Amino acid sequence: MIRRKTFHLKLASRTLLLGERTLVMGVLNVTPDSFSDGGQFLDPTRAIEHALAMESAGADLLDIGGESTRPGSKEIHASEELDRILPVLEGLRGRLKIPISVDTSRGTVAELALRAGAEVINDVSGLRNDPHIAEVAARSCAPLILMHMRGEPRTMQKGPFARDAMKDVLQGLRRSVTIALKAGVAKSQIILDPGIGFGKSYAQNYELLQKLAQLAKLGFPLLVGTSRKGFLGATLARAGKPALPEERIWGTAATVTASILNGAHIVRVHDVAEMAQVRRAADCVLDPKLAPRN
Repeated sequence: MIRRKTFHLKLASRTLLLGERTLVMGVLNVTPDSFSDGGQFLDPTRAIEHALAMESAGADLLDIGGESTRPGSKEIHASEELDRILPVLEGLRGRLKIPISVDTSRGTVAELALRAGAEVINDVSGLRNDPHIAEVAARSCAPLILMHMRGEPRTMQKGPFARDAMKDVLQGLRRSVTIALKAGVAKSQIILDPGIGFGKSYAQNYELLQKLAQLAKLGFPLLVGTSRKGFLGATLARAGKPALPEERIWGTAATVTASILNGAHIVRVHDVAEMAQVRRAADCVLDPKLAPRN
């Protein structure tokens, strides 16, 4: 358990304080093929309803993605990605009170999403797919989340995996940060994500959670997403069959707790109501001053 540093993240609409308490980022996949909820929220009306429900359940931020990055997923065209996310962003404008992050690896998509109401860019490729994203973030002064991915979604879980997972993550994220800073992104606007499940073995995912404090030493706020992922399905397998995504909630709760106690400032989750409870209890372990009085 470590003592988290605090950071001030400047958004167009407000400033977020990171570190005093953990923030919960709700996942909204407007895709037909995401590993956990693919197809459920492809319809803009259902997506908008789910976004508002996550806000009511306790989400502090919302992360909208229009392209699946699950293992084995195929790339789509930018126009298709925009066709999925823009109607949702436009439908939420003026209705959703929490900030929106756009989950994309394309600069053109990020730029148009910011114009439509998003305030944060979440690039799972860590600027490897399109370094232009850094220029978009710099011009708009939008916070930029940089995630580590080994390989690419189509083949990332086929290996070979890094011999030293944390060393690989640190090296990759340092490269991403260098690109961002050279493009003019302020250091205070960068968030790092170790990329749990993205080109790592099941054991390496747990190792990264255990060693998260090493990543915190880089001096940036941390976002961690373990929600419902495949390594949890394998861990919770019965009779040789992985647990289904909707059966991984308690495993998710354990890894969300571990993430918080080891330094995560933001946790990215599907089950907002449940993980908001986990967050509140874990935060009290991290800082007993947050506990209720009796």
